[in-house]
Amino acid sequence: MASFDVVSEIDNQEVRNAVDQAAREVSTRFDFKGTDSRVELGDGEIRLSSATEDRLAALRQVLEEKLVRRKVSLKAVDFGRVEEASGGTARQVATLKAGISSDDARAINKFVKGLGLKGVQTQTQGDRVRVTAKKRDLLQQVISELKGADMDLPLQFINFRD
Repeated sequence: MASFDVVSEIDNQEVRNAVDQAAREVSTRFDFKGTDSRVELGDGEIRLSSATEDRLAALRQVLEEKLVRRKVSLKAVDFGRVEEASGGTARQVATLKAGISSDDARAINKFVKGLGLKGVQTQTQGDRVRVTAKKRDLLQQVISELKGADMDLPLQFINFRD
C-alpha cells in the first residue's frame, strides 16, 4: 500500500535567521532609533518589545517579512496580545507552533474521510497523520485537497512511499 505522512514542522534555523535579520534591520533603521525596540528568540517563542504600540506593530511587520522571506509560514507563529510593560513600553510574545495536536489530527482525519475517496485510510501516529491508499493517484488527490484546505497550521507531506 502506498502512504505518506502529514506533519507540521518548522525549521528552527530559518526562524533564528529571520529573527537575527529582523533585529539587525531594527538596529539600523532610522524610524526605530531611540525606541529601544528588540526582537529576541526564546525557547519556542519570539519576544517583541518597543517604546509604543505603533513601533511594536512596525516591529511585528518587519519580523513577518523576514519570516516569509525565509519560507517560514506565518501559520506557525501565534502572536499573543499586546501587553503594557513598565515605563510605558509595549511588548508581545509570539509562540511557535510545531507538531499536530490531537484536535488538529482529528480535524485532518475528518477532512480526509469527508473527501469520500474509496480505499483511503488515515491513522494518527503521535504528532503526525499517516494516510494510506492502494493507488498513488488517490494519495496525490488527498495531498492537493489538503493543500487547498484552509487549516490553521502549516502542513508538510513527507515519507511518500509507493
